[in-house]
Amino acid sequence: MVAVWIGVAALAAASPRAEAMRRREADWRVGPVVYQVLVDRFAPSSRLEAKRSLYGPPRRLRAWSDLPEPGSPVPELGVWSHELDFWGGDLQSLIGKLDHVRSLADVLYLNPIHDALTNHKYDATDWRRISPEYGDWADFRSLARAVHASGARLVLDGVFNHCGRSNPIFQEALANPASKRRSRFFFDDRYPAGYRAWAGVANLPEVRLESADARRHLWNGSDSVVARYLKEGADGWRLDVAHELGPEFLAELTRAAHRHKSGSLVLGEVWNYPAGWTSVLDGLLNMFLGRVILELADGRLSPRQVGEALNELVRDCGIEPLLRSWIVLGNHDTPRLATVLPDRAKRRFAQALQFALPGAPLIYYGDELGMQGGDDPRQRAPMRWDLATEDNPDLQWVRRLVAVRRGLRALRIGDFRAMRGERALAFLRTTERPLEAVVVVANPSEVGVEETWIVPDGTLMGYTLLRDALSGATARVLAGTLRATIPPRTVRVFAIDPEARDRGQYKRMPEG
Repeated sequence: MVAVWIGVAALAAASPRAEAMRRREADWRVGPVVYQVLVDRFAPSSRLEAKRSLYGPPRRLRAWSDLPEPGSPVPELGVWSHELDFWGGDLQSLIGKLDHVRSLADVLYLNPIHDALTNHKYDATDWRRISPEYGDWADFRSLARAVHASGARLVLDGVFNHCGRSNPIFQEALANPASKRRSRFFFDDRYPAGYRAWAGVANLPEVRLESADARRHLWNGSDSVVARYLKEGADGWRLDVAHELGPEFLAELTRAAHRHKSGSLVLGEVWNYPAGWTSVLDGLLNMFLGRVILELADGRLSPRQVGEALNELVRDCGIEPLLRSWIVLGNHDTPRLATVLPDRAKRRFAQALQFALPGAPLIYYGDELGMQGGDDPRQRAPMRWDLATEDNPDLQWVRRLVAVRRGLRALRIGDFRAMRGERALAFLRTTERPLEAVVVVANPSEVGVEETWIVPDGTLMGYTLLRDALSGATARVLAGTLRATIPPRTVRVFAIDPEARDRGQYKRMPEG
């Protein structure tokens, strides 16, 4: 009998699903928690006086206590004055705050750090140069070493659809119609500026990616921008406005990055439904899923609508790319989460779903502290370190979510299936190990609900006791069904209680 059981266990361990789970678990890109930082706004620099000259007019160096406000046009530069306001953070000051990042996240993602005129750096003047306000290549290597020493990964923002008007390559092409570099841009008198600019912004001339020279410079060459940063310590790229690069060039860029560094991440910012994009990228900035969560939390989508949409999403995209995608509730382009959902119960509801659904939850710096901020540039305020206290309820909640996610393997790498429900959203996260199954039930309404769901998992034994990892509340699976009462605006993350193992119901089920 023992020999038979050993054989069954070995067969289960070698099953395709078990192999898939092992691959996911070994892949750092699957299901991490991501922390996003605007370097200029994250940590005050101790070298501010030494680099004060970098912020001369038309730039302005602001006090850390100042808040960003919309400015006025600066026509001669093609920017707004608030784009030239700086707070002085740099790579060295960021290194000093890595403990905070690492306590919450597994991946550090930086907005652009290459040389540029503006504070947001989406207008590259030199992709291959670290912006002097942030430091130099030695500082970047120090940051990469520190991140890796902590066990985390480092992802950068790749802005390859456009550059800054003051970029020397563009300036040469603009000044000389006979320049070979002119083919890298879209010059045409039908455009107001005489060239095609992203969103019509004169400071952002679009790169003509159909030019092989441009692509060689940016990602295909062994000394390309993508290659250089990966070789110096970056682990991946988030691609700005990826949908505008197009599927063909995204696929080429992804292959190039993998060639330059095996196992690197190429993630695209796509503000669309994700289907069709996951085949040309490792993953997406999953703005769609983040929007669905916010609409559910605010009562504009029903639990039934969301459950059906989530099952369709997995069918359309496949679970693997979704697990490598980042779930975004707020970032530098959107109002902050505490501004979108000022009601703390709604906000906690949304964050709990962000940490329970398939993908990588992204924390925009300061959102874990409850920082507020509306439209650009108000959502880009300097980090409120005075709020990073042990008694901050927002920080306590996010730390709780991080701990639960780290403790439940199914939330990080597991498969997904939404269960049919009317008044509350319910779904399964499962792995090859039956005892790791998690049932998540989310009630977005203002009143408590009692509902019964069919649980379509044959390995979840009858009478199994489930315990909510967030509150300790319990429920039992009875003959493939689950009945639970869920308080208003609450997410239950039901994991199998240790009692199930002790009772022996699962003694002949594979444990990995």
